[in-house]
Amino acid sequence: MRRNQDLVDVHLLRVLTTLVTEHSVSRAAVRMNQTQPAISAALRRMRDAFGDPILVRERGGMVATPRARELRDAAREVLGQIDRMLAGPEDFTPATSTLTFSVATPDYLAASFMADVVARFRAEAPQARLVIHPLTAGYDYEEALAQGALDIVIGNWPQPPERMHLALLVEDDLVCLMNPRHPLAEPGAMTLSRYLAAAHVVPTPFAMSHRAVVDSHLAGLRQARDARVSVPYYGMAPYLVARSDLVFTTARHFAEQFTGALPVVSVPAPEGFPRMRFYQLWHERSQHQAAHRWLRGLLSAVGPQLAHRTAAQDAAVAPPAQVR
Repeated sequence: MRRNQDLVDVHLLRVLTTLVTEHSVSRAAVRMNQTQPAISAALRRMRDAFGDPILVRERGGMVATPRARELRDAAREVLGQIDRMLAGPEDFTPATSTLTFSVATPDYLAASFMADVVARFRAEAPQARLVIHPLTAGYDYEEALAQGALDIVIGNWPQPPERMHLALLVEDDLVCLMNPRHPLAEPGAMTLSRYLAAAHVVPTPFAMSHRAVVDSHLAGLRQARDARVSVPYYGMAPYLVARSDLVFTTARHFAEQFTGALPVVSVPAPEGFPRMRFYQLWHERSQHQAAHRWLRGLLSAVGPQLAHRTAAQDAAVAPPAQVR
């Protein structure tokens, strides 16, 4: 009789973590780019090896057993160690690499940032591939990082997750976009009290646990803005304010994409509002991989370029100083 440990290999551990996360053979097959029969066969091997059904059927679908969840956590640790062993002190040459990198980003990060990232990526690693994933409501990006489905997540957490590594990419001021005829567009009109009294368009957060920087700041003041319209995409909000009395609060570099293309103006947020900070987030499993360090360095190099460009644009449109 074969020992249980002889029935388990690295592939089976990867299938285990995916199955327990997806609660579905078909979804696990899609995620791992395999056939359903192959995943079903792996599930049978798991049941033999661990003496547990792993997934059981309930009224709402398949659910993982308590033992399966314990095995998933242990498998993640083992896979992380194996990945680090395989990564080792390997040499990584961007110019000849054919690796595929996956980065998830919210839609409120300006397209100009990713344009700079892609330009540099193509220049340094012309044979590699870059897949940009959206951050959507309900998407477990921490799970995706832990399993290697994502390499890096970009976001602006007021309190970044403590379980991950992170580095600051971009720090930017908050501004308010509005129709040029809006009363708050007048010079000196923007105050906290008038901001709170205005009608606002507010994007839906990409995660239930994610609270917007503005809302976190106002909660600290025991205040709340009047959110009259909620939208699923940040890129939709500027079009709404262009034809209404709504106010949209966002990062300056995002707003600048629309001030020249739509009938909208950008006004600094009320005094005391925090700056918006965008971070790159990654898992311990990738911390020491040479290819991953290169990608993190590329993103870190692009961030300051965006800040410098917006500062230069501000200086270009600023009124000339008076000569005395």
